[in-house]
Amino acid sequence: MIFGTLNVMSLYRTGSLATAARELPRYKLNLVGVQEVRWDTRCAVKAGGYNFFYEKGNENRQLGKGFLYTTE
Repeated sequence: MIFGTLNVMSLYRTGSLATAARELPRYKLNLVGVQEVRWDTRCAVKAGGYNFFYEKGNENRQLGKGFLYTTE
């Protein structure tokens, strides 16, 4: 299993998560910690070949964290 981290600066823009998920297979990462999510909910979503679990940041849409993982 290969681990990594990703500081995306913000996933608030439409399509940002899909773009990040497309890039990760190049590095063959199985589990990636994500910083600066900036979404105002907490949930789990599918992104490409990855599952994305995230926690909301503060009320100003700052901070936020999550992780992407694949079982492949």
